[in-house]
Amino acid sequence: MRLRFCDLKAEGVVNNRVTLGNWIRKHGFPPGQLTGPNSRTWSAAEVQAWLANRPTATKPVPKSPGRPRKADHVTAEA
Repeated sequence: MRLRFCDLKAEGVVNNRVTLGNWIRKHGFPPGQLTGPNSRTWSAAEVQAWLANRPTATKPVPKSPGRPRKADHVTAEA
């Protein structure tokens, strides 16, 4: 079975074409096959294999220092 971009989007694999392009270039997503001048399709098996083998750990979120507080010292009023 061949999947088009709209199928990948409907299945929740990817949300937009920019992300898909980044995944192909940087994260090993299968490049698919050109089936027409403006059409690309992917094998369902190769997409499922990529999903099964991709890392699932999330990046650690750095702890925010919080919002700045007022200075601890009180100014002396005369």
